[in-house]
Amino acid sequence: MATSTPKDQAPKSSKLILLVIALAVLVIAAGGAAAYFYLGAKQPPKETVVLPVDPIFVALEPFTVNLQPSGRARFLHVAMTLKVADAASQTQLTQYLPEVRSRVLTVLSNRESETLLVADEKSRLANEIMVSLNQPFAPNLPSAKIASVMFTTFMLQ
Repeated sequence: MATSTPKDQAPKSSKLILLVIALAVLVIAAGGAAAYFYLGAKQPPKETVVLPVDPIFVALEPFTVNLQPSGRARFLHVAMTLKVADAASQTQLTQYLPEVRSRVLTVLSNRESETLLVADEKSRLANEIMVSLNQPFAPNLPSAKIASVMFTTFMLQ
C-alpha cells in the first residue's frame, strides 16, 4: 500500500493556492470593469452653453391715423419697433417698407377709440399687426419672421 507523504501534497496545495489567487484577481478585475462601465455611463451629460442671440430691431416712423367714428373724431399717434428673428427679415422689411406701413395703417385705422383704452386690446392690436406683417410680401417670397411688436409711443386723442 502506498502512503502519501507530505512532499506529494505540497505541489497540489501550491497549485490550489495559485488557482484561488488567479480567480480572486479575475473577480476583482471584472468587478472593477463593471463599476467603470456602469458608473461612467451614469455621469450627468455635460451641459452645452447656449449663447444668447443679439436681438434685431426695426424702428418704424410714427403713425397718425383717424380711428373709426364713435360719436366724435379721434385719432391715434403711435410709434412702434419690430423685433425680428434674423437679418434677412430685417432686410425684407426695409425693402418692402411702403407695404409694411400700408399694412400697419390698415390695421390701426380699423379700430374704435374706446377699444384702445384697455391694455389687453393694445396687446391684441400688437398681435394683429404682427400677423399682418408676417404674411409674405410677394408670391414667391418667404414671410418675415417678426417675433414681437412693441409700442414706443401710444397717444390717443
